[in-house]
Amino acid sequence: QTLPVCSGGDCQTPLPELFDRVVMLSHYIHTLYTDMFIEFDKQYVQDREFIAKAINDCPTSSLATPEDKEQAQKVPPEVLLNLILSLVHSWNDPLFQLITGLGGIHEAPDAIISRAKEIEEQNKRLLEGIEKIIGQAYPEAKGNEIYLVWSQLPSLQGVDEESKDLAFYNNIRCLRRDSHKVDNYLKFLRCQIV
Repeated sequence: QTLPVCSGGDCQTPLPELFDRVVMLSHYIHTLYTDMFIEFDKQYVQDREFIAKAINDCPTSSLATPEDKEQAQKVPPEVLLNLILSLVHSWNDPLFQLITGLGGIHEAPDAIISRAKEIEEQNKRLLEGIEKIIGQAYPEAKGNEIYLVWSQLPSLQGVDEESKDLAFYNNIRCLRRDSHKVDNYLKFLRCQIV
């Protein structure tokens, strides 16, 4: 079980501790996404052809994110924090769609749905924690994040099973990819700032 990012209403948690909690939380979320991806893969992915059809660009690909540590070092920490915030904010819609849509998918395993709900819950805490870090370390950079909407989220009403499965597969894959980035950036920033 992860610790709450802030105990009580007021968050006077020291920055190093705040970072530790946020890093733990983001790692936990990445683990949940990975479990969900593996579970979905087991249930619905029949062959390589399916994977080839499913893989589209991730909606967040348009965000210029550092590819490695060297690139991350060139980005000012407050810019990277706002980038992380943008990524985490952008998960809200696809998560909501996963939770509501998976219920309608043929025998969607409870394991996938319950993980998606758990991620949605933990996501709120992660956002709160990152906002607190920005507020403490870079108050002047507050509110500079880019709001990204996953415009590629198709309406999954009335589409055939395979199209639904493909869309969900790609969503989960993208969310997992983004959560891996967020996890790495936060660990990197913890070393850099703390």
